[in-house]
Amino acid sequence: MASSREYLEFILEQLSLSEDISYKAMMGEYIIYYKGKIVGGIYDNRFLVKDVKAARKIMPDAPLELPYDGAKKMILVDNIEDREFMKSLMEKMYTELPEPKRKKRG
Repeated sequence: MASSREYLEFILEQLSLSEDISYKAMMGEYIIYYKGKIVGGIYDNRFLVKDVKAARKIMPDAPLELPYDGAKKMILVDNIEDREFMKSLMEKMYTELPEPKRKKRG
């Protein structure tokens, strides 16, 4: 099941306190970026973030879920109604996220 555009817009609104949020559509789902780094995505109308220590610390009881078959498990964010929490989550995760891969020139 693909994620809806309406759910993407809802998540983007909930992340609106954070600067430099962007997204990329990918095979019916959406990858979410914060300051150019991938923080997670929207899969089957669920907001999932990478399983990093900072996210685990502020959401210790959040379940790990598969975004799609063959992927690494990610943390389900269930406190999406709280914009301050969402901003804090992005900021705390940022330093643990890998730098974007540079595209090779060909």
